Amino acid sequence: MGKIVTSLLGLMTLLLGSGLWIGLGLIGTGVGLLYLFRPNMPAVKLLAQQAYNVVVSPELLALPLFILMAEILFRTRISEALFTGLAPWLRRVPGRLSHLTVMGCTMFASVCGSSAATTATVGRITAKELIDRGYNRDLVTGSLAGAGTLGFLIPPSTIMIIYGVMAEESILKLFIAGIVPGALLAASYMGYLAIRAWLNPSLVGETPPATSFREKMIALKDLGPLLLLIGGVIGSMYGGFASPTEAATVGVLVSMGIGFAQRTLTIGGVIAAARQAAESCAMIGLIMMGAMFLSTVIGYLGLPRYIASEIQSWGMSPMMLIVVLLIFYVLLGTVMEGLGIIVMTLPITLPLAMAAGYDKVWFGIFLVIVVEMAQITPPVGFNLTVIQRLTGDSMGRITRATLPFFLIMSAFVLLIALFPGIISFLPELMRGK
Repeated sequence: MGKIVTSLLGLMTLLLGSGLWIGLGLIGTGVGLLYLFRPNMPAVKLLAQQAYNVVVSPELLALPLFILMAEILFRTRISEALFTGLAPWLRRVPGRLSHLTVMGCTMFASVCGSSAATTATVGRITAKELIDRGYNRDLVTGSLAGAGTLGFLIPPSTIMIIYGVMAEESILKLFIAGIVPGALLAASYMGYLAIRAWLNPSLVGETPPATSFREKMIALKDLGPLLLLIGGVIGSMYGGFASPTEAATVGVLVSMGIGFAQRTLTIGGVIAAARQAAESCAMIGLIMMGAMFLSTVIGYLGLPRYIASEIQSWGMSPMMLIVVLLIFYVLLGTVMEGLGIIVMTLPITLPLAMAAGYDKVWFGIFLVIVVEMAQITPPVGFNLTVIQRLTGDSMGRITRATLPFFLIMSAFVLLIALFPGIISFLPELMRGK
C-alpha cells in the first residue's frame, strides 16, 4: 500500500505542479494509478461512466443557475443599495460603518454562492467609501477578506452543492445547516470590530451625520430588491415550496428583473453573464469529473480504508483528529484553491470524520469553513487577490490585516467541534417540523 500512496502523491505533484488544469491532472493521476496497479481495469470505460454521472446528476443542476444569478447580480447596483440602505442604522453602533462590510457580505452571500463574487461585489463600494471616510485601512480590508468568505457558508453555496454530490448528502439539509454557523461567524466578526473600535475609536473615523427615524425607514427601500431576492430564493426552499434547483431558477429570474428595473442590465449583459457562467461551470464540471474518477480509482485500490485504519490505530480523540485536519487543510490552502482541496481530499478525510463520530452534514460545514480559510491564506487565497485589485495594497499588508479574522475562523472550527449542535440544531428542527 505504501507504493500506492507514493505513486498517488508523486503523480499528483508532477501533473498539478506542471501547470496542468486540475481536472486533467486528477484524470491523469487516476489513469496512471490504474496502469501501475490495475492494468486490466478499463480506464476509458470507468472515466466515461463517471463523466456521465456528473453530467446527468440532478443535484448539480442548481449549480449553473446559482452561478448565473451571481454573474447577473454583479452587473446590478446591489452593492450601492446595501451601503445606502444599511449606513443610517449603524451610526450609534460601536464600530459604526465598519460593520457595513460584514452585514453587506452576509446579505449578499444569502443570494450568491461564491466567496470571490461576494468579496468583489460588496468590496468595490464599501472598501473605497470607508477608507475615504477615514476608517482604518487594515480594518476595512481585513473585515472584507473575512466576511467575503461567508459566500461559501451562507446558502446557497456552490461549494456545498459540490460537497453534497460527492458525499451523497442532501443539499437542502446542508443549506439549512449553514445558516446558524454563518450567522454566528458574522456576529463574531462584528463583535471583534466593535471591540477594536471601543478600544481605539480613531480606527473608525468621524461619526456619520445624524438621521431621523423617517430617513432610516426611507433608506430601507434601497434594500427592497435584495430582500425580495432573498425571500424568493431562501424562503421558497425553507418553506418547502421549491427544491434548490427551482429556487435557483427563481433567483435568476428575480435578479434579471432587478437588473432591468435598475437599468443596469441589458440583453448584452445577460449574454455576457451567461457566457461567464458557462465558462465557470465547464471548469467546475471538468474538476468534478476528474475528482469522481480519481475517487473511484483509489476506492478500488483500497486506499481510503488503509489510511483510515492507520490513523485510527494512532488512538487520537475526535477533537485531536479535527485539530489535525484543520492544520492539514490550512497547509493545503497555502498552495491550492478551495474546490481543488475538497475534491482531492474528501474520499480520504470523510471516512475518518465519520469513524470519529461526526456525520456528513457536520463534516460538510467544517469543510466549508476550512475552505473559507484557504480563501484568505496566501499565496493562493482568491479573496486576497480580489482585495488587492480593489485597493492596490500589497499582499503582505492585506495578509496581516486578515490575520485576526483567520484566527476567529480557527477558533470557530474548534467551537463547532466541541458543540456539534450548533450545526445540527436547525436541520433537526426543520425535520421535526
